[in-house]
Amino acid sequence: MSQPATALPPDGPTPGAPAARPRVPAIDVVRGLAMVLMAIDHTREFWCATPVRPEDVAQAPAALFLTRWVTHFCAPAFVFLAGVSVFLYQQKRPGRGAASRFLLTRGLWLVLLELVVINFILQWGYPLLVLEVIWALGWSMVLLAGALWLPRGLLAGLALAVVAGQHLLPASQPVAAASAGWALLYHSPFLLPTPLGPVLAAYTVLPWAAVMALGYVAGPWFGAPLARRQRWLGLAGGAALLFFAGLRATNWYGDPAPWSMQPRGAGYTLLSFLNVTKYPPSLLFLSLTLGGALLALAGAGRLPGWLGRWLSTYGRVPLFYFVLHFSLISGGAYVWTRLAFGQALNLSFAAVKDWPPGYQPSLLRLYAVWLLVVALTYWPCRWYQGYKQRHAHWWLSYL
Repeated sequence: MSQPATALPPDGPTPGAPAARPRVPAIDVVRGLAMVLMAIDHTREFWCATPVRPEDVAQAPAALFLTRWVTHFCAPAFVFLAGVSVFLYQQKRPGRGAASRFLLTRGLWLVLLELVVINFILQWGYPLLVLEVIWALGWSMVLLAGALWLPRGLLAGLALAVVAGQHLLPASQPVAAASAGWALLYHSPFLLPTPLGPVLAAYTVLPWAAVMALGYVAGPWFGAPLARRQRWLGLAGGAALLFFAGLRATNWYGDPAPWSMQPRGAGYTLLSFLNVTKYPPSLLFLSLTLGGALLALAGAGRLPGWLGRWLSTYGRVPLFYFVLHFSLISGGAYVWTRLAFGQALNLSFAAVKDWPPGYQPSLLRLYAVWLLVVALTYWPCRWYQGYKQRHAHWWLSYL
């Protein structure tokens, strides 16, 4: 799942702080694009569960694969921009201490939000605690609260070392209580029985913390003149994509799932080439998705004005949008399955054998619901954006 949140409180002056820089429109535009695309995957899980995994190029139709694949860009873009936002927030404060304290408390708040609110929205019908992107984002903020005191060059080196060297790290097999601490930092998804019930750790922390740190390190680019910033972002994005293509072609390193020639034809061989691992995010996954995100940041200013303003509406209030859109998708699926099949069914977790006889996957239904959810969230997001601009309550920085 692709479920991001922001790292920044509302813009505004702080007594004794350096003069606030204006918002960088490209950040809001690309963050908004990530959130709009993110809703596709969440809608798919609740409204269009399929008997085959969308990533299975040997069985999944190309349309289903691409529906899932395009949403891979959401979490990396959002976590990277959260790191950028941390740097920009820090520039408005008299020292790193204020940013560090805010990150610590905001990160712990996001962890609590994942455990209590997001799981309530997500898990109806299943006694399972799921640790997903809000969990990983929160702990990434907690780690960055300490790491931002490091010299920028050292922090950049450590983050790149984690992203590039993660496949050399040991994995815990199987995950047990004694090894759960390390597995929560770096492991593929695992189920851990606990006295309070099973816990599914879908997102592990270490690679995502590295992505956030890379965004923080890149923060100064967003204070540069526009032409220079676009050039740097374009060069970095292009280099990341070239690196992806070159290393992926070798099948040597960077992803646990090698690509292969597909009997279904050249098109599916290309999909196999693009089918990189998100859980945990591999070196090739991050090279591809962050490369695309950097190019989007470089080109965001070339969008038509109305489109940029529309996307920015979602990008300025990401946590509000996240909870709202997830509630609509999950709550709507509860009502739909109850009315259509006589029982409320959480297709996001239900086994195929438990599907009602009348259920059939439908990409048309998926995209219709997605468009409806995006439309229904627009005006609430616009209202909340205005509310944040008109008010300076301290708690707004946590929402």
